[in-house]
Amino acid sequence: MEKRKMIKKHLVTCSVMAVTMIISRLLIFWTVLPEAVTEISRFKPVSVAESTAGHGSFNVLNGSNYYDSKRVRVGFIAHKNNSIDSLNFADEKLPKHDEKSRGKMKRSLRLHNFSKVQSNILHQKAEKMFPIIEPILKANGIPDDFKYIPLVESGFGEGRSSRGAYGAWQFMPGTARTYGLKVNKNRDERLNLRKSTIAACKYLRELHSEFKSWAMVAAAYNTGSPNLARLMRKQCQCNYFKIKMNTETGAYVYNLIAMKEIINDPKLYGYTYQKPVYGVNTEINGEVLAFN
Repeated sequence: MEKRKMIKKHLVTCSVMAVTMIISRLLIFWTVLPEAVTEISRFKPVSVAESTAGHGSFNVLNGSNYYDSKRVRVGFIAHKNNSIDSLNFADEKLPKHDEKSRGKMKRSLRLHNFSKVQSNILHQKAEKMFPIIEPILKANGIPDDFKYIPLVESGFGEGRSSRGAYGAWQFMPGTARTYGLKVNKNRDERLNLRKSTIAACKYLRELHSEFKSWAMVAAAYNTGSPNLARLMRKQCQCNYFKIKMNTETGAYVYNLIAMKEIINDPKLYGYTYQKPVYGVNTEINGEVLAFN
């Protein structure tokens, strides 16, 4: 008799727990359902507006999570399949209908968007460096796109590489001295942005006289002209986008293009950076530069 009472009590307890659980689940469902329906509705195909920031056929979505059957989401930008072909470095475009090049370009764009980088440091550095770099490049006949090299080379810092490269342009000591920079125990002009940019221009002009292609010049800047010349002879190829290189150099120009894209139109790639106004104070001879 006592055993029956215990079993009956246990069954009642289990029933109460089951009913309580069902009621709690219904309450949760009732609370979450409207929000879930709203969230799902956000993924319906929507109209897009063409970017006016010089991206050609790039189309900007009216939100970060919209898709449709003909567009691919990259950060906060959706693009038609042929838009990648319109990107360029120093007016040298990616080869059309080349899936390998398109894949590399998409990968570089993904790696540099805000969801991966999570920082506006690159934009802050660009705002400080570009006013100095741009006029020097122009005066020396170097395409403006080369101003992105310091951002790719030195990235988030200006530290010394394991091989000894240093400064915004990441010059090796010997190369720096060759192009007029003083590098010794007391002075290292690789940290002087104006002087190192002038030295970089001399080097870039020399590389262009050898390779005749600005994309190949950028590759040579990364890997060295002897290495690149050897690859060209071995493969009988002079097109950067078609020649086989090591992983770093093979992605170098794509990274420069990606950097140009996110600096020129940060919102498309998830960045919320707004350009500040900087005052630049210089001495008459241009030796001293200061930012306010």
